[in-house]
Amino acid sequence: MKKPILILAIESSCDDTSAAIIRDGEILVNLTATQNIHEHYGGVVPEMASRAHLQNIVPVVTAALQKAGVKKTELTAIACTQAPGLLGSLIVGFNFAKGLAQGLNIPFLAIHHMQAHILAHWATAPQPQFPFLCLTVSGGHTQLVLLKDFFEMEIIGTTIDDAAGEAFDKAAKMLGLPYPGGPLIDKYAQLGNPNKFEFSKPQIQGFNYSFSGLKTSILYFLQKQVQANPNFIHENLNDLCAAIQQTIITILLQKFIKAAKQYKVKNIGIAGGVSANGALRKRMLALEEQGQFKVFIPEFQYCTDNAGMIAVAAYQKFLKGKIDTLDLAPQAKMSFMQF
Repeated sequence: MKKPILILAIESSCDDTSAAIIRDGEILVNLTATQNIHEHYGGVVPEMASRAHLQNIVPVVTAALQKAGVKKTELTAIACTQAPGLLGSLIVGFNFAKGLAQGLNIPFLAIHHMQAHILAHWATAPQPQFPFLCLTVSGGHTQLVLLKDFFEMEIIGTTIDDAAGEAFDKAAKMLGLPYPGGPLIDKYAQLGNPNKFEFSKPQIQGFNYSFSGLKTSILYFLQKQVQANPNFIHENLNDLCAAIQQTIITILLQKFIKAAKQYKVKNIGIAGGVSANGALRKRMLALEEQGQFKVFIPEFQYCTDNAGMIAVAAYQKFLKGKIDTLDLAPQAKMSFMQF
C-alpha cells in the first residue's frame, strides 16, 4: 500500500498564526489563531505580532496534528511561508518549520505567500482549469496573475502605488471605523445606496492599478462635507461605505474583465483577503451568470491568511520534486520569479 503524502504547513506572515495538514491533496485541518490586540492601534504592530506568534505557534501546530489524528513521525514534509510579510513574524514560523523538518529528517518546503493565495482555489472542488486568470486582492497586494500551470505564473498587472485592501482600510479610518475597517465597509455598504456619492477612478494605462488618487479623492470630499456639516459622516455612513466599495470594486473588475478577454481566458477567480468581500463575490458570480466566464472563489477560510493555502502550494511543489534546503531565510519581499 502506497504511503500517503502528509504535509504540515505553517503560515505566519502577518498577525495570524496558522497550521494545516494536507494528505494527498486533501486538507484535513486548517486552524488559525488571530491577534485581536492590534485593533487598539489601528493596524498591525510588528513587534507585538512577532511575540504573539511565539506564544501561539506550538499550541496551534499541536492542535492541528491532534485534530487531524496525525503523529509528527508520520509527516512527509514541513512547509511554511517564506515571503512576503513582516520579517519578524516570518522568522518565527520559518525557523520553527525548519527546525521541525531537520529534527524529523524530512523535506522542507518554502512557499511564496501570494502564490499560495492563488493556489487556494485548489483547496476544494470545483477547481479551475488552465489557463486561469486570478485577481489577488489584499491589504498589501493587488495583482492580475495569469496561470498556465501551478507554478507557471505571470503577473500581467499590479498596483503602481497602494493596494485595494489598503484603500478599504484607509477609507474606513477616514470614516472613523476601527481596524480592520475593510469588513466593516462591506457590512455597512449592504444598507447603503452605492450611487449617492461619486469618487474619482484613476485612469492607468495597461492592466496596472492605482488607488492613491482614490484615497485622496475620498479624503478631500469628506473634509469638505464635514466642514459644512460636522455630522455628515455619521448621517451618511451606509451610503458612503456603499459608494466607496462600489468604486474600488469597479476599478478592480474593469481591468480584470478586459485582461480576461484580451488573453482569451474563460476560467477566472479572485484570491486574497479582499476576496472575502461580499459585494466583490456577488459581482464576480454575476459574470458567470451572464455566461461570460467560469468563476472560482475560494471558501472564506481560504481567503484571509491561512495555512491551508500554504499546504496546497506545498503539496503541488512536493509533487514536482521542488525540495528546499535549510539554508534559506525568510524575506519581507520576494518576487514570484524567485520561486
